[in-house]
Amino acid sequence: MPLEVDITMVGAAAQADAVADGSISSTELLQSVLARVDRFNPEVNAVIFTRLDEASSRAAEADSATARGESWGPLHGVPMTIKEPWDWVGSPSTSGHPHLVDWRPEVNCPVTQRLLDAGAVIYGKTNIPVGMADWQTFNPVYGTTNNPWDPARVPGGSSGGAAVALATGMTSLEVGSDIGASIRNPAHYCGVFGHKPTFGIIPTAGHGSPGDPSEIDIGVAGPMARFASDLELGLDVIAGPNSLDAVGWRLDLPPARWRRPQDIRAAVMLESPCVEQDGELTDQLTATVEALSELGVQIDFDARPALDVSQSFETYLMLLRSATGTEVTQDEFKQYRSQGERFATADRYRGRGGDYRALVGHAVTMSHHEWAAHHRAREHQRLAWAEFFTHYDVMLCPTAASAAYPHDQMGERADRTITVNGGEQSTIDQLFWAGWSCGVYLPASVAPAGLTASGLPCGLQIIAGHLRDREAIAFARLMERELGGFAVPPGYDKF
Repeated sequence: MPLEVDITMVGAAAQADAVADGSISSTELLQSVLARVDRFNPEVNAVIFTRLDEASSRAAEADSATARGESWGPLHGVPMTIKEPWDWVGSPSTSGHPHLVDWRPEVNCPVTQRLLDAGAVIYGKTNIPVGMADWQTFNPVYGTTNNPWDPARVPGGSSGGAAVALATGMTSLEVGSDIGASIRNPAHYCGVFGHKPTFGIIPTAGHGSPGDPSEIDIGVAGPMARFASDLELGLDVIAGPNSLDAVGWRLDLPPARWRRPQDIRAAVMLESPCVEQDGELTDQLTATVEALSELGVQIDFDARPALDVSQSFETYLMLLRSATGTEVTQDEFKQYRSQGERFATADRYRGRGGDYRALVGHAVTMSHHEWAAHHRAREHQRLAWAEFFTHYDVMLCPTAASAAYPHDQMGERADRTITVNGGEQSTIDQLFWAGWSCGVYLPASVAPAGLTASGLPCGLQIIAGHLRDREAIAFARLMERELGGFAVPPGYDKF
């Protein structure tokens, strides 16, 4: 690799190749990345914890291994960050909670260990919102993370620090988590790639709850990167059964079924009755779909799975809030039960005048019998999607209802609004696009899709069939190759 190339802004695979062929040492690469951290992190506050002495020692060990002709794996010598809640021995996993600042895990979680086993040089952690429960990224432990395209705007959440670190060259690969678009939303807001995998193919134990080995319903982990090819690299490194299942289970994700754009059958859904969609965003995504059609992709704007869209959204919200409510205290549980008493007469899930707190309260405290009814509804929806994907390869849709919006840290998330087409809309409604794929366990990649008329990045969500993760990523690679992918935010292109 020519030395005049800015090594910090190439992909993880390219950085690993450069270390392997001697173009740069792991130590020099780490120093270059840390120089960008010193220069740019004060502006964006993406990297919030570092272990530089350990990273320097590991990079030196990687260089010694390289000199012996050895490789630790596909990420050999590549410096990177990980999202704060991933357990990494010696580092905090607070999820933004002040009472956890002194807690340290005694073992690495599976995702962290798989990155290390692949040769990564982890040097730090990236910021998140409190409890990973917001599309903004701020908390009382680490402060606020800013969007590099406009520091007055949010970077998304909950993997907001991860997306910003990627966009600014402070890492070439990250691992986010997603139960409500926490990988996809920051990728969309910051103009990078993200992949939310099929539920269950990547272990999430050791993420977010100290000492808790359980996996949470709907929640997944997945790679984030500046280049689509690195999504597949990251997926291959961290995917696979957990330690108990590995005794007898194996993961063998099939390749994409198509080779040419002309072979792809793509359904397109750019608007939903459940959420007001920003016109600038819709216009840019429409232009992207038109460009894909000109490449030969078979576009169908009318195709939908055979299910009730609004009911699918409510099923997702009920199961989502049941899942995220499993760790509340007894006192909090009583408060949720009181809120849930209004559910029978509430305006259900809608943020626009609806009683969202009543839904949350009921979802957290509902009986297992009722939960099972929602789960059965989800299983019917999953079957409808499975039938749908016998006729189509991908479903193309938005990731959120708008591009990145201004910081708003007042009050609680349920009360906040964003401006959409000149009016104020509830932030909660945007969860529709999160749940459209997440609620039914389907894989979905987000690929950069240009800029809105206001100059903000936006991403196209690419939903694929069950365990068709490589199909979603392959479509993202097609978009990158034919339409252009990641663009460096202004001011971060030269260092």
